[in-house]
Amino acid sequence: MSIKLICAISKNNVIGNENKLPWSISEDLKRFKELTSNNWIVMGRKTFDSIGRPLPNRKNIVLSKNKNLKIDSVEVFNSPKDVIDSYKKNSDQKDLYIIGGTYIYELFFEYCEYLYITYVDKEYLGDAFFPKVDWNKWKLISEDSRYDDKEKANYYFRDYKRI
Repeated sequence: MSIKLICAISKNNVIGNENKLPWSISEDLKRFKELTSNNWIVMGRKTFDSIGRPLPNRKNIVLSKNKNLKIDSVEVFNSPKDVIDSYKKNSDQKDLYIIGGTYIYELFFEYCEYLYITYVDKEYLGDAFFPKVDWNKWKLISEDSRYDDKEKANYYFRDYKRI
């Protein structure tokens, strides 16, 4: 039972463009599904809108400033503290994954014990960026190097634990 952040990040720190992923790496999506299934996921409203539906086999949480926002099959919270409090009371030994976007990552970063990063070794145009990280506070616990033919790019699954 821990709080984890999961994100794919390009060489130039891009995580999104026009509310979409700027790349299509099927192995990254498979990894995301494997890690987050049967757990809790937290996202901002824009990220939810870009996905277009609650993700199956997960407790979907949207963090929004809109106190009147209602989304079918999704719990809506208005503060990170409310999310964390609910998680601690009701998680039933599940993990809590922070899945984006930028602002949500910034809000929850201090609570995260693990980072699950897909580093895409290629630059992309984008309008959403991963927050600055002091990597000295994180220990790389595993790395898996891959290549995607469609994107013509190396990418790495890098898992970190807070020191």
